[in-house]
Amino acid sequence: MDWITDLLRQNPVIPIFLTIGIGFLLGKLKYKSFTLGPVAATLIVGVVIGQLDLNIPQIVKTIFFMLFLFSIGYSVGPQFFRSFRGDGLKQLAFAVVGALVCASTVILASKLMGYDTGVALGLFAGSQTASASLGLSADTVRELSMDPAVKTRILDMIPTAYAVTYIFGTIGSAWFLSNVGPMLLGGMKKVKAETEAIEKAMDDGAEKIDPSLIVADTPVSYRVYRAGGELFDKPRTVAEIEKYFADRNERIFVERLRIKGRITDPTPDTLVQSGDLVVLSARSEVIVDEPVLLGKEVADHELLNFGAENLPVTVSGKGVDGMTFGQLRRQPYMKGVLVSKITRNNMSLPGRNNLILERGDVLTLSGSPRNVAIASKQIGFADRQSISTDMVLLGFGIALGCFIGALAIHIGGVPVSLSTSGGVLLAGLFFGWLRNRRPTFGNIPQPVVWIFDNMGLNMFVAVVGLSSGPKFVAGLHEVGFTLFIVGILATLLALTINIFIARKIFRFSAPETLGCVAGARCGVASIGAIQDALESTVPVLGYTVTYAAANLILVFSSLLVLAFV
Repeated sequence: MDWITDLLRQNPVIPIFLTIGIGFLLGKLKYKSFTLGPVAATLIVGVVIGQLDLNIPQIVKTIFFMLFLFSIGYSVGPQFFRSFRGDGLKQLAFAVVGALVCASTVILASKLMGYDTGVALGLFAGSQTASASLGLSADTVRELSMDPAVKTRILDMIPTAYAVTYIFGTIGSAWFLSNVGPMLLGGMKKVKAETEAIEKAMDDGAEKIDPSLIVADTPVSYRVYRAGGELFDKPRTVAEIEKYFADRNERIFVERLRIKGRITDPTPDTLVQSGDLVVLSARSEVIVDEPVLLGKEVADHELLNFGAENLPVTVSGKGVDGMTFGQLRRQPYMKGVLVSKITRNNMSLPGRNNLILERGDVLTLSGSPRNVAIASKQIGFADRQSISTDMVLLGFGIALGCFIGALAIHIGGVPVSLSTSGGVLLAGLFFGWLRNRRPTFGNIPQPVVWIFDNMGLNMFVAVVGLSSGPKFVAGLHEVGFTLFIVGILATLLALTINIFIARKIFRFSAPETLGCVAGARCGVASIGAIQDALESTVPVLGYTVTYAAANLILVFSSLLVLAFV
């Protein structure tokens, strides 16, 4: 097998992508509720393949990590800056406190166990699920004036300790917040009751809200009926038909007609008689019980052969920012337009009347292109799907971030800087916010952001594993199984303290508490588990701001660990 080893050593691209492929494959495997996830799996695979003592160019790691940091900042930028005003300030303050708790827990554990700086930094990144801090920690250590042998040991121990503690940091956090968290807040039954009460309070009763908006992005339904039910006991105008449904608190609209065999677009005064065919649009669960009222549903492919738009629109209009969802739905420009999905930082929000819309929220509008165009102009920026990425913004943005991060001031002879990692993260936050304010430039399609996010981080982790592979086993033997136990304790202690602070000091509601704690440690897996446990998306209301803030605050909290250990 020597020829295979030689081949991999001469062609480092092969082991890098082999690690990525196997890592993502293993990361998808599930046993009951247990899963490694792509990051932990990729690191482990990298360590195993790295035993071949491969020489991997470190510039590869740096480039992909910069793409990861920029994409993270770009995606959460609007919500991050939005948190500096209004109710977001309270959640922002908790994100700061939560990060300090995470760092303090690791510092305490490291002091008690006598861990060195490398182990402590890895313990922080793993047990507190702060993967993005790996790059910042390593960059900062490289800039310190110390014995080269000591510096090398620290840099080698960071990924070792991270690998040992990250698995439970991720899986344990999701399990704890979705199962034990509600028990600490009074029990699952009580937390669910409080969640339901919040959902009810968010719906002012002025208008029927489609239940599926709470749990999924269900498409709008277009269906054809032959007029002949109770509603058509006499000829009705289109305006009368839509008003009839509005009086029943149902958003059902007439989209197209076949009158006397001829297809026509409706106007408010168009008269519909028994026997005519009517195309109605509505949420499927709203329209499903209407045949008795409307008449028999029929299949007419020609009548349904028209363009219906499903358009994501980013809230940027001043009139809509701060408006409730119920108020938006009652605006004149929303006639004939249905909202099939609401997202904030790529997380679905509950479609309730009293949900306050914020700049940066994305509403998916469904309806005829004409009606959607009118509504989208009032709401904000129509973000039509595009495969084109603004490479000018991407190139200059990352370069500017690296330049700012490389600048250093000397305090007592010690260089202090953001580091290139911190600079790129800040650049991503700024340009993500600027894109939201001025959406005519800087487009990075969501699939591209996903690639940068997932490929960037995992490519970085893969190179870390491959490079540290030969030293990993020795390091693991040195820190021992004890570090795994310490990692569990550090994870659970920080979570418990943060739940208590969020509930007792910040006075968040129970579901908001769980969402805030998950967001303050960038727990993507955790928020999904919480929503499944509570059968509600309400916890997302506490997650979005804290998650956006934690991408910056939690990462820089690693410097506290570096300073005190």
